[in-house]
Amino acid sequence: MEKPQILVYVEKSLNYSAFDVKWIPRSAKVVAIGSHPQGTGALQVYEMTEGDLKLLHDVERPKALKCVKAHNEIVNAIDGIAGLNIGKGAPEIATGSRDGLVKVWDPRQKDRSVITIEPKDGEQRRDCWSVAFGNSHSNDDRVLCAGFDNGDVKMFDLRSMAVKWETNLKNGVCSLEFDRKDILMNKLLTTTLESKFFVYDLRTFHEEKGFAKQVNKGHKSTVWCGRHLPQNREIFVTTGGNGSVMLWKYSYPDSRSKKLDDGSEIGVVGESKPLQNATLTDQPITSFDWSPDKMGLSVCSGLDQAIRIVIVTKLNTV
Repeated sequence: MEKPQILVYVEKSLNYSAFDVKWIPRSAKVVAIGSHPQGTGALQVYEMTEGDLKLLHDVERPKALKCVKAHNEIVNAIDGIAGLNIGKGAPEIATGSRDGLVKVWDPRQKDRSVITIEPKDGEQRRDCWSVAFGNSHSNDDRVLCAGFDNGDVKMFDLRSMAVKWETNLKNGVCSLEFDRKDILMNKLLTTTLESKFFVYDLRTFHEEKGFAKQVNKGHKSTVWCGRHLPQNREIFVTTGGNGSVMLWKYSYPDSRSKKLDDGSEIGVVGESKPLQNATLTDQPITSFDWSPDKMGLSVCSGLDQAIRIVIVTKLNTV
């Protein structure tokens, strides 16, 4: 069986630093946001056409664009649920900020958050770097994970408004993603500083030991983000501070839980194996997004002031 290949199809230089890039669903368009050297914000929309990226819209704002204005300090992370038919229940947006707060917004209600999650009394406010919705498989169930600069990961049950689970990974949490948002919790991918990423099996929770996890060390630098392939959630990529993109495949164990001597049940995690690795630049790749419509089509951006359309081949054979 031939291995998948990671190929740069189009590379476009920018005159600003792109913080994030996203595909616009059901189109050949991508949107990039970032900051110009003079501190003004950049928002551009490109369209793939005849092997190139054509600039359709170019907007400059007085301040850098990273996310919305929703906190007292910079907003580092944003995620959404129940839009574009992804997940059940009310549409919501989550934001995480340097001010230590995690907020949930209903886009139908302007100017105020519907939920604000704060540190407990006496707890130090930590910089929130990442947020991710999951478990939105019914109109009532939904969780929100948040990752912080000190390695804390906290999972909030939005139905009971309580912390469902928390752990510490010892290094800043760069990204979080459930393998799918709209199903009963299955897996959580967490990437960190110092070259490690973690895969958690979320089907069995132990009161003392929490969720079973696998620790991986693929990149030799910060793992900036991890993203699951929309068409096959057992395949995912991680991007590194050394400019690399790594493709992985997750395999489940024969049994996803086992009994302990005391009669309690604990989860059993599977294994992530590397499928391919490609170095696209000598600068960190900080964002990555798969096309929801075309398998293997993706876009990424890095600190080298460029965005790239990347094609990953032979994904339907692995």
